[in-house]
Amino acid sequence: MPHEDKRETREYLPPRKHFGQELRIAREAAGLTQQQLGEGVVCHASLIAHFEAGRRMPRAEDAQRIDKVLGTGGRFHRMLSILEEAKYAAHFREAAEAERLATAIYQFAVSLVPGIFQTADYARAVYRSGEPNPNPKRMDELVKGRTLRRLMLEDPETPMVWVVLSEAVTRTVVGGPAVMAEQLRDLARLMRDDRIYLQIVPFSAGAHATMGSMVTLMSFDDAPDMAYVEGVFTGALFDDPHLVRRLRQAYDLTRAAALPPAASLALIESVAEDYENDC
Repeated sequence: MPHEDKRETREYLPPRKHFGQELRIAREAAGLTQQQLGEGVVCHASLIAHFEAGRRMPRAEDAQRIDKVLGTGGRFHRMLSILEEAKYAAHFREAAEAERLATAIYQFAVSLVPGIFQTADYARAVYRSGEPNPNPKRMDELVKGRTLRRLMLEDPETPMVWVVLSEAVTRTVVGGPAVMAEQLRDLARLMRDDRIYLQIVPFSAGAHATMGSMVTLMSFDDAPDMAYVEGVFTGALFDDPHLVRRLRQAYDLTRAAALPPAASLALIESVAEDYENDC
């Protein structure tokens, strides 16, 4: 499955930084200083600097004033709305953008199938488990956002994907036997189509280096590697070389403890068959 990446290289910019870059370009094109723009927006110049650096996002009314001062026809208000209405949880938005630009993705999951591989029914069951009074429309939006991430798996060129799962992922019944059977069969299909490498860490392997959380490592053509670590309703994206290197070492140690791909595929299909017999 390793291949030559044919995509045009692009600089990775998190959504906030992209917003800030566009704001700086528009301000400079208008011939305004940060101080002058701040006076028009009725805020301090230091806040404009924070906006342009991607450290802060403006309020809706601030974005409207920015558009008025710069004569941008509602552009920044629309950009802000798009960011606020993103289909991803706030802690995952920057990681989702990085994932889209990655040429290689390496993942480990301890209890759930990672979002990029989830079927619609599996994703819905995951989301419902965290909502005591789920709103159907909101559930539909969340599931759509998650399943859209799967589209990158249909691209035969990129990215290269290697995932390591704890055996617990296959044994934790999410959504019922039928949902689990469909989810595991889909993983098996991706493996058989040579779209992903997948290994299972069996229960018999005991303790391993990444058993505490979900870890995603991403490589890019024109940017340093990044790592995303996720917990319950939280997540953090890191580009510190030392930390990314340590997480990569932990991932490699876990991968070494896993079953080979062929044995992992056999386990997944066997468990899927068990679920199908329970339906």
